[in-house]
Amino acid sequence: MNDNYEKILERIAKSAGLTKEEIEKRVEAKRAKLSGLISNEGAAQVIAAELGISFDNEKLKIDELLPGMRKVNTTGKVIYISPVREFTTKKGDTGKVVNLTIADETSNIKVVLWDTHHIGLVEKNEIADQSVVEILNGSMRDNEIHLGNFSEIKISDEKFENVKTEKIVKEKNIADFVVGDSSSMRAFIVQAFEPRFFNVCSECSKKVNPEGDGFVCAEHGKVVPEKRALINIVLDDGTESIRSVLFHEKIADLGITELEDPEKLLNQKEDLLGKEMVFSGNVRMNKFFNNPEFIVEDVQKINLDELIGKLESK
Repeated sequence: MNDNYEKILERIAKSAGLTKEEIEKRVEAKRAKLSGLISNEGAAQVIAAELGISFDNEKLKIDELLPGMRKVNTTGKVIYISPVREFTTKKGDTGKVVNLTIADETSNIKVVLWDTHHIGLVEKNEIADQSVVEILNGSMRDNEIHLGNFSEIKISDEKFENVKTEKIVKEKNIADFVVGDSSSMRAFIVQAFEPRFFNVCSECSKKVNPEGDGFVCAEHGKVVPEKRALINIVLDDGTESIRSVLFHEKIADLGITELEDPEKLLNQKEDLLGKEMVFSGNVRMNKFFNNPEFIVEDVQKINLDELIGKLESK
């Protein structure tokens, strides 16, 4: 059970005057009723709503924020600001967007600014790197805070000495994955597909397009491309399975080293099946299949001593 879910159970139990175990039983019953199609955190929010408990307008720490929350209030230190990006909608309307990452002592989170007034604060450097900001009336989309016309972001006098600047990766079951999660899990490889090859720019590593007898990078023009590979696998941890993607530099961590030799590649793929490893990465929505998929950023062998220690400590 992850720490975030534990905190939500405790908060609901305290507000409802029930034990944490009673709330957990209701969550399990709700998930069973919905055939497991909702995460533990999502089911907990439904239970909270049924009990008349709302987290709206409460000031929360970053690690207490959950997908689907509305009227989110939190405070954090800005540790990253993206360049302001202009865009044009399909209807021809233009707009701007900028992303921040804010952190407190518990975690960090991406904040997306859509309102021109909010973006103006960044453009005028009134909100800058290391500023402490208070967010009011934001909304959670996946694992991001989005601020619209009815939201507010302003400089805060609150002090933060130590904030979580490193990427937060939470250990989760696949059944509890939410798009936008940075997660890790212990899982078995149950299917491996043929590798796919593509070309990238040798300067910026972005995908290049064929043009005439060569390749062109949008940024660097005509280039000599580098050949890269990706491979799709299916991971299963006993709670659910998920299609996963590993890119060029991570494929060897699986044990796949013979991409150009069909016979050796086949043997290595067969050796993968049933192998249990620890995978870390990001959950994103595959727009082509309209399904969540897992982008693997790290692969580790099972450390039996560490695993036994974790099990003994539970």
